[in-house]
Amino acid sequence: MNNKIAILDAKVIAENQKLKIFDQFGEVTLWQTTMLPERIHHIGNANIVITNKVLIDKEIMKTCPDVKLICLTATGMNNVDLDYAHEQNIVVKNVSGYSTESVAQHTFTMLLYLISRPFYYDQFVKSGDYAKSDVFAHFGPGYWELKGKRWGIIGLGAIGRKVAQIAEAFGCDVVYYSTSGKNNYAGYKRVELDELLATSRIVSIHAPLNANTCGLISYTQLQKMCRNAILINVGRGNIVDEAALAKALDENLIYGACLDVLANEPIKADNPLLSIKHKDKLFISPHIAWISDEALTTLLEKTVNNIQNYLNNFK
Repeated sequence: MNNKIAILDAKVIAENQKLKIFDQFGEVTLWQTTMLPERIHHIGNANIVITNKVLIDKEIMKTCPDVKLICLTATGMNNVDLDYAHEQNIVVKNVSGYSTESVAQHTFTMLLYLISRPFYYDQFVKSGDYAKSDVFAHFGPGYWELKGKRWGIIGLGAIGRKVAQIAEAFGCDVVYYSTSGKNNYAGYKRVELDELLATSRIVSIHAPLNANTCGLISYTQLQKMCRNAILINVGRGNIVDEAALAKALDENLIYGACLDVLANEPIKADNPLLSIKHKDKLFISPHIAWISDEALTTLLEKTVNNIQNYLNNFK
């Protein structure tokens, strides 16, 4: 089998040992990371490219004419020029559904961390302050229940629906906004964005980045939210205007925010979110919602299937 396979960003896909699963398809060249100027050299004469986030644009495909299959170890496809790939009969395959449970779980991990503040109570005990107390309970900052609160979901795809199911189990009233305007899911009430923002105690984003969602949550939209609302973004960073969010948090326009995605990843040192006044109003994790052990295993299995299906169809 004479396939040449280039893995461009192994560091964010899996351990090298696990990537040996692709050896069955041909000669594999593995790169831990690929910066923009390195793309042509790293792809070389490969006919199969495996990547998570490396930008594969028209110029790269023109300069690397041997590429026939691009396998994305992700659901989002915005890092590939799909129109040009289609023109050149280059097959582009993504992986969907591999991280639904993982992202939904992390959504609630972040939310409960922010509203229940376990870090505060844990430190209260471990610092010795609880041992000095003259009462059995310590009220501290307190917390509130999800039961009876409205949860507004932006993007009711597979992950959004899983979050909706869990939110209902907590006793939330779930509504959603369709970013495409085409999604009508009978199980939940569909509302316009302004109504969702104005009436929801929790707003979570599970939408892809596209023309309809880029910059969707601006300062104007944040002003429409409830003062005691929490914004969660596990979709894509550019859906939320980060400078506007920092301003809204400093002005106490909303209760808080939980982010697993950012416009620039890793986060830039001058990101205004890093210098907000009340840091306890914000929880940021470094894009980890998708990397549970089970999700990564499924991701590799589905990528292998994508390559096998391609080879079966183009023998």
